[in-house]
Amino acid sequence: MDLKTLKSLLSSKINPVLEHNETNKLASVLVVIYGDDPIVVMTEKPQHLNFHAGEISFPGGKSDSNDSDLLETALRETEEEIGLRISKNQVIGQLDPVVTLNSGFTILPFVSVVDEITTLSANSEVEKIFHIPLVPFLKTMTDDQDPSHNRIQEMYTFEYQNKIV
Repeated sequence: MDLKTLKSLLSSKINPVLEHNETNKLASVLVVIYGDDPIVVMTEKPQHLNFHAGEISFPGGKSDSNDSDLLETALRETEEEIGLRISKNQVIGQLDPVVTLNSGFTILPFVSVVDEITTLSANSEVEKIFHIPLVPFLKTMTDDQDPSHNRIQEMYTFEYQNKIV
């Protein structure tokens, strides 16, 4: 699968606003895919964090009052966490929101497909940065076997370097 095909598959209308309710806090992530043999960027959270410690995820985080919308949140958090600056015009679409069970967030994922990226540098919110070959990674997808994870929406897990994602 090449980048042109991915762009075609993942392009969608961008609506960077979610209805905020009292139950869930808002957050967003950026799915960054790059390279001739597509690679996806993911991060591992350090063990000292209150929420999602040790989890592997896309760069991103919670919305703050200075963000104009959730796309701005995803772009800001990606630059803060891994030093990668992606412009709004490099974002090609968004995926369906995901609700977390343990931390009370509704997360809106955005997608950027670019030819190449700069060298990345993790901040204190990131233990490790992964550059994961996309096609082999997708082949590891299985249904999440934890029934509590599937109460709100259907969930899947992936495997990379003997870690569950």
